Amino acid sequence: MNPRNRNIIIAVVVVVIIAVAAFIGLSHKSNTANASKNGTKTVKVGIMSGDKQDQAVWKSVAKTAKDKYNLNLKFVYFTDYNQPNEALLSGDIDVNAFQSYNYVDNWNKAHHTDIVSVGNTYITPMHIYSQKIKDISDVKDRDSVAIPNDAANESRALFVLQSAGLIKLNTTDATKLVGLPDITSNPKNLQIKEVDASQTPRALSSVTISVVNYNYATAASLPKSESIYMEPLDKTSAQYINFIATTKKEKNNKVYKEVAKAYASEETKKAIKTQYPDGGELPAWNLKL
Repeated sequence: MNPRNRNIIIAVVVVVIIAVAAFIGLSHKSNTANASKNGTKTVKVGIMSGDKQDQAVWKSVAKTAKDKYNLNLKFVYFTDYNQPNEALLSGDIDVNAFQSYNYVDNWNKAHHTDIVSVGNTYITPMHIYSQKIKDISDVKDRDSVAIPNDAANESRALFVLQSAGLIKLNTTDATKLVGLPDITSNPKNLQIKEVDASQTPRALSSVTISVVNYNYATAASLPKSESIYMEPLDKTSAQYINFIATTKKEKNNKVYKEVAKAYASEETKKAIKTQYPDGGELPAWNLKL
C-alpha cells in the first residue's frame, strides 16, 4: 500500500475513534443530572400541574436543594397520572414525585418496570365530599357514588367506603387490591360509578357522594373542612405515603438522594403547614403509624 494512502487511512480511523468517544461521553452526560460550570447539578423533577399548593412546597424544596446541596431543580409538569412514570422511564426526567407506594406497585406489575423510592414525601388521606348531604349517615338507598377508576385509587376508595360503613368487601386487609367484584355487601344498593381520578370533584354535581384524592380536592378548591368523611390513618396507610421516585438502577444515585434530603427538611415541613393549614397533607418522612 502506498505510504501516503496508509497515513490517510490511519488519520481517518483516529478521527472516527475520537468522534465515537465524544458521542459516548455526551450520551452518558445526558443520562445523568447535568452539571454547570460552577458545579451546580440540575435535576429534572416531574410533578403534577394541577396542584398549585404542591408546587409552592416544591419551590421551598428547590431553595433548600440549592442552598444546602448546590442542586438546581428543574420542574416538568404533567396533567395525568400516567405521564410522569412514562417520562421517567424514557429519561425525559430524572425523578418524579406524585405517586404512592400502592400506585407504583400496581404500575410496576402492569408495565413490567422497576420504579423505586429514594425518599418519602407526604401522605394525604382521602376524603368523601358531597353537595347534597351534610353527613355520611345521611346516605340513602340507591344513592350514587363516584370513585377513581385506576386500580390503586379505586381499591383505596372502596376501603374508604368500607371504613365509613357503607359497603363490605371480601377482605379487611387494605394492602390487598380490590375492585367492584369484591363487594360482598351493599345494604343501601349504592350506585357506584368509576370515573377518572381527576374528575371525582366534578362528579359531585351528578352524584350524592364522591371519594376524592386530596390533590384533586385542593385543585378543585374543596377544603378539608367541607368533607363529610376522612380516611382513617393506621398501619395499612403506609402504602399511601407518597415518595420521590426513580428507576432501580438509579436508586443509590447520590444526587437524587440529596433531592430527597432537601424535601425531608424543617423548611419543607413549614411550607406544607403553610400551604395546607387544615392538615390535609402531612409530612411522611418520619411518620409513625
